Amino acid sequence: MGVNFHIPHLPERTKKPREQGLTMVLDKGLSLRQVEDFLSVCEAYVDMVKLGWCTAYLTPHLKAKIQLYKEANIHVYLGGTLFEVFVVRKAYEQFKKILDDFGLETAEISTGSLNLPEEERLAYIRDLSKNFRIITEIGSKDPSVELPPYKWVQAIKASLEAGAWKVITEARESGTVGMFRESGEVKKGLVLEILDQIDQHHIIFEAPKKSQQVWFIKQLGSNVNLGNIAPDEVIPLETLRLGLRGDTFFTFL
Repeated sequence: MGVNFHIPHLPERTKKPREQGLTMVLDKGLSLRQVEDFLSVCEAYVDMVKLGWCTAYLTPHLKAKIQLYKEANIHVYLGGTLFEVFVVRKAYEQFKKILDDFGLETAEISTGSLNLPEEERLAYIRDLSKNFRIITEIGSKDPSVELPPYKWVQAIKASLEAGAWKVITEARESGTVGMFRESGEVKKGLVLEILDQIDQHHIIFEAPKKSQQVWFIKQLGSNVNLGNIAPDEVIPLETLRLGLRGDTFFTFL
């Protein structure tokens, strides 16, 4: 899959398999046919697919769907809420078995709904990272819960030291919590304070709204890691990354 013609002086984008410049897509229950159609257009631009929250529990033909993503060289994993659902029910070993049964290589550990003690969250990362590529999510789904910047930094550093591959900053599908105000505006001071101590390429910024994607691309460049992207927003996001849309038209000239 390639471009259709040459445009000079575009910013250089990383190629798959990427370690930076990642695009993580939120799959909320696509059918097999929809996944096939989606990959026929977007395969080259998608690095990760999260089967949102607990949708994998209800999605038909789950193994076949996972296989389609894996064949496209995409890291597919179950939403972090599913991990929390099993942990709160004292069924962590059952969760691990599900990962094995469905041939998953990536797992998400989050505490967006469940208030796990920090050391317990890190213990799960240490355990699962022995056999899986671990993504962990920092931040609460509750907009009333505000973490000060130093706690974000502590949690991200500790997660990476425990064995996490990437750390996701919580925003929800709505883009109104975590690093964002209820209006969807980026908490710029918070982001910049975190990046003063953490390399941006260790972080995946959930940014479902175009205005949020534009802000991160302008601040951190074409190869910023962005997540919770809707399937039909992958190509539009890639044009933003390349300065081929009005919002970033002059950013890379």
